[in-house]
Amino acid sequence: MKKILLLFGFLAVASTAEAGFRCGNLIVEIGDHESKVFERCGEPEYMEERIGYRGQRLRHPGGSLEIEGYEQVIIHEWIYNFGPSRLKERLLFENGILKEINDLERGY
Repeated sequence: MKKILLLFGFLAVASTAEAGFRCGNLIVEIGDHESKVFERCGEPEYMEERIGYRGQRLRHPGGSLEIEGYEQVIIHEWIYNFGPSRLKERLLFENGILKEINDLERGY
């Protein structure tokens, strides 16, 4: 019985980590806008902006038509350090929308 409860505890923690993370009593999740994350978590310890390009190439099976389309993407990387009792969090935004959350090493 204890093993089953322990397993459910691990599953609950794993699903929470994939969904987002906590800033105080509030949760930040994939799909949130930068302004919402900033409002909930404050200013990150580290911020970086870069430009990326997302491309697409379409070809006709006969080879006579080829269309290439590229879209410029503004990427913001934020890192939050919540202290030694928690892991640091790395957030990646594309055009202002949170796309990725990664746990880093323990904070300081």
